[in-house]
Amino acid sequence: MPTRTPAPLRWQGRALWGAGEAALTLGAVLLLLVAHQLWWTNLQAHAAATDRVTTLERQWDRAGTPAAPTPETSDQSAADGAPVPAPGNHSRTTGRTLTSTPRPSQAYAVLRIPRIGVTAPIAEGISRAKVLNRGYAGHYPHTAQPGQPGNFALAGHRNTHGEPFRRIDRLRPGDTLVVETATTRYTYVVRQTVPRTTPADGTVIAPVPHSTVHPRRHMTGPGHYITLTTCTPEFTSTHRLVVWGGLAAAEPR
Repeated sequence: MPTRTPAPLRWQGRALWGAGEAALTLGAVLLLLVAHQLWWTNLQAHAAATDRVTTLERQWDRAGTPAAPTPETSDQSAADGAPVPAPGNHSRTTGRTLTSTPRPSQAYAVLRIPRIGVTAPIAEGISRAKVLNRGYAGHYPHTAQPGQPGNFALAGHRNTHGEPFRRIDRLRPGDTLVVETATTRYTYVVRQTVPRTTPADGTVIAPVPHSTVHPRRHMTGPGHYITLTTCTPEFTSTHRLVVWGGLAAAEPR
């Protein structure tokens, strides 16, 4: 005669089965979320950034003058993450600087970093939704524009959403950073890196950039600088990685 399983054991078995199904469902949902964040957002942002670069280049080539601003919204929420030019550089900076400030979230320039294979549009501001999450490099408001005296400072994602700054830790002194506008191609040369500093180290984007957290890391004297900032370590936002460069040349585009 078959032995009947006591009712409490049957109830416990069903509870364990239900808990197992719930765990599997939760695991599948979490896996989908990770895939969305690490893969799908990159795919979308890469496509959007590439399209914007192509659009800018076509506008510039067609008009030969700065293109009219394209409508963008102006959300300016906080971003992920925030050298002395070589002797004789000043005589070679003959390009025209921007005559007006781009509108918030307007893409108006292109950043190329040959060493790590980056080509990304540059937009005004550091809005997550309207700039950084589109795979753009965002220009810190109130810092210099390309080719201007002072510090042309940019922020970009290191992971997800196109991650244009993922490999900037590989940049070394002497590597080039090219910024193209409608009229001019600016070539900056990497001078120094701050591998890790705090998000509050705001002087890294000062007109003469320097680190208050690491006083030995600094540029000296007025110049034409560029700064790249992103989060570090990867997949966190606890610290900032900073790359500084100086303007080496400017030529008509």
